[in-house]
Order: sequence, then C-alpha cells, then structure tokens
Amino acid sequence: YLARQGKRISHETIYKRVRENPDRYARHCHHHMRYKRKRKTARKPTKATNIPNRVSIHQRPPEADGRRFGDWEMDLIVDSRHRAILTLTERSTNLMLAEKLKDGKKAMSVARAVCRLLFPFRKHVLSITTDNGSEFAAHQHITAKLGVSVFFTDAYSSWQKGAIENGNKLIRFYLPKQTDFSKVSEKRISEIQKKLNARPRKKLNFSTPLREFYKHFT
Repeated sequence: YLARQGKRISHETIYKRVRENPDRYARHCHHHMRYKRKRKTARKPTKATNIPNRVSIHQRPPEADGRRFGDWEMDLIVDSRHRAILTLTERSTNLMLAEKLKDGKKAMSVARAVCRLLFPFRKHVLSITTDNGSEFAAHQHITAKLGVSVFFTDAYSSWQKGAIENGNKLIRFYLPKQTDFSKVSEKRISEIQKKLNARPRKKLNFSTPLREFYKHFT
C-alpha cells in the first residue's frame, strides 16, 4: 500500500521493530506475535437433516470460484448468549457487510436480514455459500426474494467458505470472543465494517474492497 504512494518498506523491517519492543507493539498485531498450528483432522460426512432442500456446494457452478464478481459467502458471529451478528462478503473483492441481529439465530430473521443487506446489489448476487447451521434453514426465502441459489459446504470444511472465515477473524480483532454483543451498538458494527472495507489487501494489489467493489457499478 505504501509502495503505491512511492514509499517502500520491508514487512520484515516492521516485524523486527515489533520484536525489539513487543510490549509496545505486539498488542497491535492481530496474532499478538503468537502463532498456533491447528492439527488437521479427517473430514466427516455431511449431516444436515435440519435444512430442507439443502443444495450442496458440489452443485455450485464451477465459475463461482472466487474470481467472478457476484459470488457471496455468509456466516454468523455469535457471543456466549447466542446473540449474533450476520456477516456477508463478496468473494472477489472481499467487501464485508455486517448487521447485528435483534432476534438472534432464528432462521427466518437471518434470511430476512440477508435479503435486506443484499437487496441493493441484487443484480450482482450470483450465488451465496454458507455452512450447515440451522440458522440458515430458511435459505429458500433468500432464493425467492433475491433469485439466487444458496449452497452449503461439507461438514467440518470451513475452508470451503474461506473468505467469510477470514473476514470474521478480522471482525474478532475488534470484537473478541468474550464480547457481550448486547453492549455493541449498530454504530460500532458500522464503524468496523467501514474499517475493513477501507483496508488495503494484498489480494487486490493493495487496493481496498470498497474501491474494487464499486468499480463494478460505474
């Protein structure tokens, strides 16, 4: 991002400075300079009897590979009392939409929130991918309102919706797991969304999700 402005600095130079004074700088790093490797486990068969007319990700068109504009992923971030924030991301630009859900994880409430957030972009919604949580059981309502198919990942395969998983991790930097969502205002959610959408991404040649997303509307 700095290079685009004619300034150059190695990422290793930045890490070197952090390591020299971790008490001052490490807290600003999402991983706090601590790394954990997760052990890979064998994939288990998908069990999703709670979702009527579920459409598998294996039926999703091959062109919905994350490079085409208009393919979305959705998920929920939940606190300890099952209060929830709906998150949506457009896969090619990583634009993030988020909204606090007043009715928690109720499937129809989730579906209506999805329709409300995506309605302004409905001509540019080609697919939606999510996991097998019961909160997405009303996916047919989304299909009816937006005219788009909702595809479900295999069980225990979060990597199949990696864009939203990464987006949720970024949101957790601002709203750690112990956060009580009842104390998080809609204004705060909007501020976080704005920060993430204005964050330069290496994937986008250090442009921002907001800039790349709205290029498709000019």
